[in-house]
Amino acid sequence: MNLRIPGSSKNRGPALVGTGVVVFALVVLWQTTQIPVSPLYSKVSPTIFPYMVAGGLLLLGLALIAQAWRGEWGETDAYSDDQPTDRRSLGWLALGLILNVALIDALGFVIASTLLFVCTARAFGSLNWKRDLGIAVALALIAYLGFAKLLGISIGAGVLEGIL
Repeated sequence: MNLRIPGSSKNRGPALVGTGVVVFALVVLWQTTQIPVSPLYSKVSPTIFPYMVAGGLLLLGLALIAQAWRGEWGETDAYSDDQPTDRRSLGWLALGLILNVALIDALGFVIASTLLFVCTARAFGSLNWKRDLGIAVALALIAYLGFAKLLGISIGAGVLEGIL
């Protein structure tokens, strides 16, 4: 099968990336249909978030394919090969992931996720750590309460979760 994409052959790579995202979305969708749902769930089942993720991935993949077909991935791409790697940002991302994995069992979901968010915000250039901390705590609490209280799914009990 020969994939014909308007414009130069440079568009083939981005189109394949978009196609890969669409395929991944379909795999997530298929796997979500395999999750057993108890009849006890009346309004919200444990499959709602995976379905939302699959839908988002599908839309993203289709948008990537459309951009590739229109030739919008080109020389003006901000992430071209001639850009140096920002090792400091990469370090902040790695630190956030390592802290999350290392601390989620001991300190719980809220604290570990908060640290991950703050490190990720710093990696993307934010210098206002107090604002980032406030946003992170709010989002982590919402996520924890949504899973633990609304859906009844344990995602890591720790120091703060014991209070809630």
